[in-house]
Amino acid sequence: MPASKTSRRPQNRPAAKGRSGRPGGRPNAPVARKATAADWIGGARLRTLPVAVAPVLLGSAAAAVAGGYRWKLALACLAVSVLLQIAVNYANDYSDGVRGTDKHRVGPSRLTGSGAAKPRTVLTVALVFFGLAAVAGLAIVIRTEQWWLLAVGAAAIVAGYFYTGGKRPYGYFGLGEVFVFVFFGLVATVGTTFVQLGTVNIESWLAGVAIGFLACAVLMVNNIRDIDQDRLAGKRTLAVLLGPTWARVLYTFFMLAPFGILVFFALFYARAPYVYLALLAAVPAIVITLTAKTSRELITALQVTSLTVLLFGAGLAAAIAF
Repeated sequence: MPASKTSRRPQNRPAAKGRSGRPGGRPNAPVARKATAADWIGGARLRTLPVAVAPVLLGSAAAAVAGGYRWKLALACLAVSVLLQIAVNYANDYSDGVRGTDKHRVGPSRLTGSGAAKPRTVLTVALVFFGLAAVAGLAIVIRTEQWWLLAVGAAAIVAGYFYTGGKRPYGYFGLGEVFVFVFFGLVATVGTTFVQLGTVNIESWLAGVAIGFLACAVLMVNNIRDIDQDRLAGKRTLAVLLGPTWARVLYTFFMLAPFGILVFFALFYARAPYVYLALLAAVPAIVITLTAKTSRELITALQVTSLTVLLFGAGLAAAIAF
Protein backbone atom coordinates (compact mmCIF):
# COMPACT_ATOMS: atom_id res chain seq x y z
CA MET A 1 0.00 0.00 0.00
CA PRO A 2 1.52 3.38 -0.93
CA ALA A 3 2.41 5.68 1.91
CA SER A 4 -0.06 8.43 2.72
CA LYS A 5 0.81 12.11 2.43
CA THR A 6 0.81 12.32 6.19
CA SER A 7 3.48 9.65 6.49
CA ARG A 8 5.72 11.52 4.03
CA ARG A 9 5.85 14.59 6.30
CA PRO A 10 9.18 14.85 8.12
CA GLN A 11 8.72 13.69 11.67
CA ASN A 12 10.61 16.67 13.13
CA ARG A 13 8.35 19.28 11.45
CA PRO A 14 5.99 20.82 14.01
CA ALA A 15 2.28 20.66 13.29
CA ALA A 16 0.74 23.87 12.02
CA LYS A 17 -0.78 26.07 14.68
CA GLY A 18 -4.19 27.59 14.26
CA ARG A 19 -5.33 30.92 15.66
CA SER A 20 -6.11 29.26 18.95
CA GLY A 21 -2.43 28.43 19.45
CA ARG A 22 -3.16 24.72 19.54
CA PRO A 23 -1.60 22.32 17.04
CA GLY A 24 -3.99 22.02 14.14
CA GLY A 25 -6.19 24.82 15.47
CA ARG A 26 -9.18 24.54 17.80
CA PRO A 27 -10.74 21.09 17.30
CA ASN A 28 -14.31 20.86 16.04
CA ALA A 29 -14.85 24.61 16.33
CA PRO A 30 -18.33 25.34 14.96
CA VAL A 31 -18.54 27.88 12.20
CA ALA A 32 -21.72 29.93 12.48
CA ARG A 33 -23.72 30.32 9.30
CA LYS A 34 -24.38 33.93 8.37
CA ALA A 35 -27.99 35.00 8.54
CA THR A 36 -29.78 35.23 5.21
CA ALA A 37 -32.79 37.35 4.28
CA ALA A 38 -34.95 34.29 4.94
CA ASP A 39 -33.47 34.05 8.45
CA TRP A 40 -34.33 37.67 9.19
CA ILE A 41 -37.86 37.20 7.89
CA GLY A 42 -38.10 34.10 10.05
CA GLY A 43 -36.86 36.14 13.01
CA ALA A 44 -39.88 38.41 12.61
CA ARG A 45 -42.02 35.31 13.34
CA LEU A 46 -44.71 36.13 10.82
CA ARG A 47 -46.97 33.36 12.14
CA THR A 48 -47.54 35.52 15.25
CA LEU A 49 -48.75 38.57 13.28
CA PRO A 50 -52.46 37.58 13.41
CA VAL A 51 -52.17 38.50 17.11
CA ALA A 52 -51.34 42.05 15.99
CA VAL A 53 -53.80 42.31 13.08
CA ALA A 54 -56.97 40.84 14.63
CA PRO A 55 -57.43 43.38 17.47
CA VAL A 56 -57.11 46.31 15.06
CA LEU A 57 -59.75 44.77 12.80
CA LEU A 58 -62.07 44.33 15.76
CA GLY A 59 -61.42 47.80 17.15
CA SER A 60 -62.08 49.35 13.75
CA ALA A 61 -65.29 47.35 13.35
CA ALA A 62 -66.48 48.54 16.76
CA ALA A 63 -65.82 52.12 15.66
CA ALA A 64 -67.57 51.55 12.34
CA VAL A 65 -70.78 50.24 13.90
CA ALA A 66 -70.98 53.48 15.89
CA GLY A 67 -70.37 55.57 12.77
CA GLY A 68 -66.82 56.57 13.63
CA TYR A 69 -64.64 54.55 11.26
CA ARG A 70 -61.61 56.54 10.00
CA TRP A 71 -59.49 54.47 7.67
CA LYS A 72 -56.29 56.53 7.95
CA LEU A 73 -56.27 56.19 11.73
CA ALA A 74 -57.13 52.49 11.37
CA LEU A 75 -54.08 51.97 9.15
CA ALA A 76 -51.90 53.86 11.61
CA CYS A 77 -53.16 51.64 14.44
CA LEU A 78 -52.40 48.58 12.33
CA ALA A 79 -48.87 49.86 11.72
CA VAL A 80 -48.30 50.41 15.44
CA SER A 81 -49.58 46.94 16.35
CA VAL A 82 -47.67 45.03 13.65
CA LEU A 83 -44.42 46.97 14.11
CA LEU A 84 -44.60 46.49 17.88
CA GLN A 85 -45.16 42.75 17.47
CA ILE A 86 -42.15 42.42 15.17
CA ALA A 87 -40.04 44.53 17.53
CA VAL A 88 -40.98 42.29 20.48
CA ASN A 89 -40.08 39.21 18.46
CA TYR A 90 -36.61 40.52 17.61
CA ALA A 91 -36.08 41.79 21.17
CA ASN A 92 -37.04 38.36 22.49
CA ASP A 93 -34.58 36.77 20.04
CA TYR A 94 -31.81 39.06 21.30
CA SER A 95 -32.52 38.77 25.02
CA ASP A 96 -32.99 34.99 25.09
CA GLY A 97 -29.93 34.60 22.87
CA VAL A 98 -27.52 36.57 25.03
CA ARG A 99 -28.81 34.85 28.17
CA GLY A 100 -28.16 31.46 26.63
CA THR A 101 -31.81 30.46 26.95
CA ASP A 102 -32.07 29.52 23.27
CA LYS A 103 -29.20 27.04 23.42
CA HIS A 104 -31.71 24.56 24.83
CA ARG A 105 -34.48 25.22 22.31
CA VAL A 106 -35.86 22.51 20.04
CA GLY A 107 -37.97 24.73 17.78
CA PRO A 108 -36.84 26.88 14.84
CA SER A 109 -33.38 28.34 15.42
CA ARG A 110 -33.05 31.97 16.44
CA LEU A 111 -30.76 34.59 14.97
CA THR A 112 -28.82 35.32 18.17
CA GLY A 113 -28.89 31.88 19.76
CA SER A 114 -27.68 30.16 16.60
CA GLY A 115 -24.86 32.66 16.07
CA ALA A 116 -26.19 33.51 12.60
CA ALA A 117 -26.34 37.21 13.51
CA LYS A 118 -24.43 39.35 15.99
CA PRO A 119 -26.41 40.15 19.14
CA ARG A 120 -25.89 43.88 18.66
CA THR A 121 -27.29 43.67 15.13
CA VAL A 122 -30.43 41.86 16.32
CA LEU A 123 -30.87 44.41 19.11
CA THR A 124 -30.47 47.25 16.63
CA VAL A 125 -33.15 45.78 14.37
CA ALA A 126 -35.47 45.40 17.35
CA LEU A 127 -34.92 49.02 18.37
CA VAL A 128 -35.56 50.18 14.80
CA PHE A 129 -38.96 48.48 14.81
CA PHE A 130 -39.75 49.89 18.25
CA GLY A 131 -38.83 53.29 16.84
CA LEU A 132 -41.05 52.87 13.79
CA ALA A 133 -43.94 51.84 16.04
CA ALA A 134 -43.31 54.96 18.12
CA VAL A 135 -43.38 57.18 15.02
CA ALA A 136 -46.69 55.69 13.88
CA GLY A 137 -48.07 56.14 17.37
CA LEU A 138 -46.90 59.73 17.50
CA ALA A 139 -48.70 60.41 14.23
CA ILE A 140 -51.91 59.11 15.82
CA VAL A 141 -51.42 61.31 18.88
CA ILE A 142 -50.81 64.42 16.78
CA ARG A 143 -53.83 63.71 14.57
CA THR A 144 -56.21 63.06 17.49
CA GLU A 145 -54.61 65.49 19.96
CA GLN A 146 -55.01 62.86 22.66
CA TRP A 147 -51.61 63.54 24.22
CA TRP A 148 -52.09 61.15 27.13
CA LEU A 149 -51.82 58.32 24.61
CA LEU A 150 -48.08 58.99 24.57
CA ALA A 151 -47.92 57.36 28.00
CA VAL A 152 -49.82 54.31 26.72
CA GLY A 153 -47.47 53.96 23.79
CA ALA A 154 -44.40 54.33 25.98
CA ALA A 155 -45.77 51.68 28.36
CA ALA A 156 -46.33 49.30 25.45
CA ILE A 157 -42.75 49.72 24.21
CA VAL A 158 -41.24 49.34 27.66
CA ALA A 159 -43.37 46.29 28.38
CA GLY A 160 -42.47 44.81 25.00
CA TYR A 161 -38.73 45.10 25.62
CA PHE A 162 -38.70 43.98 29.24
CA TYR A 163 -40.79 40.90 28.49
CA THR A 164 -37.48 39.04 28.14
CA GLY A 165 -35.04 41.97 28.39
CA GLY A 166 -33.36 43.61 31.35
CA LYS A 167 -32.05 42.07 34.55
CA ARG A 168 -35.39 40.73 35.76
CA PRO A 169 -37.60 40.10 32.71
CA TYR A 170 -41.19 39.50 33.76
CA GLY A 171 -41.63 36.88 31.04
CA TYR A 172 -39.27 34.71 33.11
CA PHE A 173 -41.68 34.87 36.06
CA GLY A 174 -44.91 33.67 34.47
CA LEU A 175 -46.29 37.09 33.51
CA GLY A 176 -46.00 36.90 29.73
CA GLU A 177 -49.69 36.11 29.26
CA VAL A 178 -50.59 39.20 31.30
CA PHE A 179 -48.62 41.40 28.88
CA VAL A 180 -50.18 39.73 25.84
CA PHE A 181 -53.73 39.99 27.19
CA VAL A 182 -53.39 43.63 28.17
CA PHE A 183 -51.52 45.02 25.17
CA PHE A 184 -52.51 42.71 22.29
CA GLY A 185 -56.01 42.25 23.62
CA LEU A 186 -57.45 45.22 25.47
CA VAL A 187 -55.09 48.07 24.53
CA ALA A 188 -54.87 47.22 20.82
CA THR A 189 -58.62 46.71 20.40
CA VAL A 190 -59.97 49.41 22.70
CA GLY A 191 -57.25 51.85 21.66
CA THR A 192 -58.10 51.38 17.98
CA THR A 193 -61.74 52.12 18.70
CA PHE A 194 -60.98 55.14 20.86
CA VAL A 195 -58.69 56.97 18.44
CA GLN A 196 -61.33 56.69 15.71
CA LEU A 197 -64.52 57.12 17.71
CA GLY A 198 -63.40 59.25 20.65
CA THR A 199 -65.04 56.82 23.05
CA VAL A 200 -65.26 53.06 23.62
CA ASN A 201 -68.37 50.89 23.26
CA ILE A 202 -69.24 47.50 24.73
CA GLU A 203 -68.44 45.78 21.43
CA SER A 204 -64.85 46.95 21.66
CA TRP A 205 -64.39 45.88 25.27
CA LEU A 206 -65.81 42.39 24.76
CA ALA A 207 -63.95 41.88 21.48
CA GLY A 208 -60.74 42.96 23.22
CA VAL A 209 -61.24 40.39 25.96
CA ALA A 210 -62.01 37.65 23.43
CA ILE A 211 -59.03 38.31 21.20
CA GLY A 212 -56.84 38.76 24.28
CA PHE A 213 -57.62 35.21 25.35
CA LEU A 214 -56.71 33.90 21.90
CA ALA A 215 -53.45 35.87 21.96
CA CYS A 216 -52.66 34.21 25.30
CA ALA A 217 -53.35 30.84 23.68
CA VAL A 218 -50.71 31.56 21.03
CA LEU A 219 -48.12 32.32 23.68
CA MET A 220 -49.15 29.39 25.85
CA VAL A 221 -48.85 26.72 23.15
CA ASN A 222 -45.47 28.13 22.17
CA ASN A 223 -44.30 27.90 25.78
CA ILE A 224 -45.75 24.41 26.23
CA ARG A 225 -43.45 23.28 23.44
CA ASP A 226 -40.47 24.74 25.31
CA ILE A 227 -41.31 23.67 28.87
CA ASP A 228 -38.36 21.30 29.33
CA GLN A 229 -35.88 23.62 27.65
CA ASP A 230 -37.11 26.70 29.51
CA ARG A 231 -36.89 24.86 32.82
CA LEU A 232 -33.26 24.01 32.10
CA ALA A 233 -32.55 27.63 31.21
CA GLY A 234 -34.27 29.00 34.31
CA LYS A 235 -37.04 30.65 32.27
CA ARG A 236 -40.12 30.26 34.46
CA THR A 237 -42.94 30.86 32.01
CA LEU A 238 -46.51 30.26 33.12
CA ALA A 239 -46.36 26.92 31.30
CA VAL A 240 -43.29 25.94 33.34
CA LEU A 241 -44.92 27.01 36.60
CA LEU A 242 -48.14 25.11 35.88
CA GLY A 243 -46.53 22.03 34.33
CA PRO A 244 -47.51 20.33 31.06
CA THR A 245 -50.95 19.08 32.13
CA TRP A 246 -52.38 22.25 33.64
CA ALA A 247 -50.73 24.41 30.97
CA ARG A 248 -52.68 22.46 28.34
CA VAL A 249 -55.87 22.84 30.35
CA LEU A 250 -55.37 26.62 30.56
CA TYR A 251 -54.59 26.73 26.84
CA THR A 252 -57.93 25.02 26.19
CA PHE A 253 -59.70 27.66 28.28
CA PHE A 254 -57.96 30.46 26.36
CA MET A 255 -59.13 28.90 23.08
CA LEU A 256 -62.75 28.27 24.06
CA ALA A 257 -63.58 31.31 26.23
CA PRO A 258 -63.82 33.66 23.19
CA PHE A 259 -66.56 31.47 21.74
CA GLY A 260 -68.50 31.92 24.97
CA ILE A 261 -68.15 35.70 24.62
CA LEU A 262 -69.32 35.32 21.04
CA VAL A 263 -72.82 34.50 22.38
CA PHE A 264 -73.30 38.21 23.14
CA PHE A 265 -72.50 39.21 19.56
CA ALA A 266 -74.72 36.44 18.17
CA LEU A 267 -77.67 37.96 20.02
CA PHE A 268 -77.30 41.35 18.36
CA TYR A 269 -75.51 40.75 15.05
CA ALA A 270 -77.08 38.45 12.48
CA ARG A 271 -73.79 37.31 10.95
CA ALA A 272 -71.96 36.71 14.24
CA PRO A 273 -72.99 33.01 14.48
CA TYR A 274 -70.93 32.34 11.37
CA VAL A 275 -67.83 33.12 13.44
CA TYR A 276 -68.37 29.77 15.18
CA LEU A 277 -66.92 28.28 12.02
CA ALA A 278 -63.57 29.28 13.47
CA LEU A 279 -64.03 26.28 15.74
CA LEU A 280 -63.05 24.21 12.70
CA ALA A 281 -59.53 25.46 13.38
CA ALA A 282 -59.77 25.88 17.15
CA VAL A 283 -60.87 22.32 17.94
CA PRO A 284 -58.06 20.62 15.96
CA ALA A 285 -55.56 22.98 17.60
CA ILE A 286 -56.85 21.98 21.03
CA VAL A 287 -56.78 18.27 20.20
CA ILE A 288 -53.23 18.47 18.87
CA THR A 289 -52.05 20.41 21.93
CA LEU A 290 -53.69 18.04 24.40
CA THR A 291 -52.27 14.93 22.74
CA ALA A 292 -48.94 16.19 21.38
CA LYS A 293 -45.83 14.18 22.17
CA THR A 294 -43.31 16.03 20.00
CA SER A 295 -42.25 19.61 19.41
CA ARG A 296 -43.23 19.27 15.75
CA GLU A 297 -46.84 18.58 16.76
CA LEU A 298 -46.84 21.64 19.01
CA ILE A 299 -45.42 23.81 16.22
CA THR A 300 -48.36 22.66 14.10
CA ALA A 301 -50.70 23.52 16.99
CA LEU A 302 -49.13 26.99 17.14
CA GLN A 303 -49.76 27.52 13.44
CA VAL A 304 -53.39 26.39 13.70
CA THR A 305 -53.87 28.53 16.81
CA SER A 306 -52.63 31.59 14.92
CA LEU A 307 -55.05 30.73 12.12
CA THR A 308 -57.86 30.60 14.69
CA VAL A 309 -56.94 34.10 15.87
CA LEU A 310 -57.16 35.43 12.33
CA LEU A 311 -60.41 33.62 11.50
CA PHE A 312 -62.09 34.70 14.72
CA GLY A 313 -60.85 38.29 14.55
CA ALA A 314 -61.58 38.89 10.88
CA GLY A 315 -64.88 37.02 11.04
CA LEU A 316 -66.19 38.88 14.06
CA ALA A 317 -65.01 42.22 12.67
CA ALA A 318 -66.95 41.56 9.47
CA ALA A 319 -70.04 40.51 11.44
CA ILE A 320 -69.95 43.72 13.49
CA ALA A 321 -69.14 46.14 10.68
CA PHE A 322 -71.40 44.71 7.96
